Amino acid sequence: MAELEETKKSRRGLRMMVVSLLALGLTLTGCSAIDGTSRPGATASSSAGRTTTPTPSAPPANPAVIALNMKDGATFVNPVTPISAEVTHGKVSHVVLKETATGAVTEGTAGADGRSWVNKGPLKFNTGYTFNVTAVDADGNKTTKVSTFTTVPASHEADAVLYPAADSTVGVAQPLQFVFSEPVVNKEAVEKAIKITSSAGQAGAFRWYSDTLVRYRAADFWAANSSINVDMKLLGMDLGNGMIANFNKNYNIQIGNKVVMEANAATHSVSVFVNDVVARTFPATLGDADFPSASGYMVITGDKQRYATFKAASIGLKPGDPGDYGSVDVEFASRLSNSGIFIHQATPSAMPYLGVANLSHGCIGLSPEGAGWVFENMRAGDLVHTVGTPNETIAATDGFGDWNIPFEVYASR
Repeated sequence: MAELEETKKSRRGLRMMVVSLLALGLTLTGCSAIDGTSRPGATASSSAGRTTTPTPSAPPANPAVIALNMKDGATFVNPVTPISAEVTHGKVSHVVLKETATGAVTEGTAGADGRSWVNKGPLKFNTGYTFNVTAVDADGNKTTKVSTFTTVPASHEADAVLYPAADSTVGVAQPLQFVFSEPVVNKEAVEKAIKITSSAGQAGAFRWYSDTLVRYRAADFWAANSSINVDMKLLGMDLGNGMIANFNKNYNIQIGNKVVMEANAATHSVSVFVNDVVARTFPATLGDADFPSASGYMVITGDKQRYATFKAASIGLKPGDPGDYGSVDVEFASRLSNSGIFIHQATPSAMPYLGVANLSHGCIGLSPEGAGWVFENMRAGDLVHTVGTPNETIAATDGFGDWNIPFEVYASR
């Protein structure tokens, strides 16, 4: 009996030892590896036997970077230069391109991907601008960049005066004239930028008479009742020496009937042809032996004066000089040259000599009827062809003497 009790006590002690060891083993397993080394990354959990791994936070987004093609403080910026912005690591959020002084805003267009912007149309000359661009990155953070600049100043603008004027009607002998405000060095580039189209399909050529004066004519007179289109794409072009053209122009010119006056100093008469048919014939007096009329071709200009005063001093005559006529009043004056050649009503003293002798200082004197008819029926660009006179032709730029130059020579310069 005593042995049995002792055996029971021994078994209870053994069970308690096993339970203790098991409990101790579970506790060791919950905080260490079996070999006693720490587990990297393992942490105790409030729930027995469970572990968790923290999630790393996302790296911050790259900030947006803005690149402007216009350097801050730039000057002499050509107004046709595109003003643009490019964004990396983000997109364009807000853009303002405005005149610094007035605040007037220039419109622009954003790229399809939202990462670029460029202005629409040219800027103004001699104007300061502020270019303000804001971009946003993937996290919504904003970046702003500002540039201020000025365009080409007035001192470096170049313009041109065109003759004949847009939508005017002129005769078949009218060359097209372009007078530039500044010397043109890049002449070939300017010619290529001026497209001239004749409805009659006539080709022509430019001729430079100086660095500021160029004209254009066809090989023959313009076709009667045709039209000419002039398309000038010069805006922003450097004409040379940093002078920048400030215009594009497109305009039309109408050519009227073919009207030609044949003036014959030998027969003291003029005949006017309209579309190659004689319309009128008048007795005339042309330049005398000391002041013979110019031969060849002249063109009626836009200067017409119902009443005019001619002064001998304007052609270099002084009191006491042979031929000095002082000052005379005339009527129906149509200019042919810058040097003072006109078609006009003859002076009272010359009236008896119409059709008989040449008494003028180079002008074509007609009767009141003849001068009045020319004044009313011949326009700028109509042709006057003078024959029977020993004088040379007028200089090409003394009016429009271009037609006295053979076309192959005219086009070669």
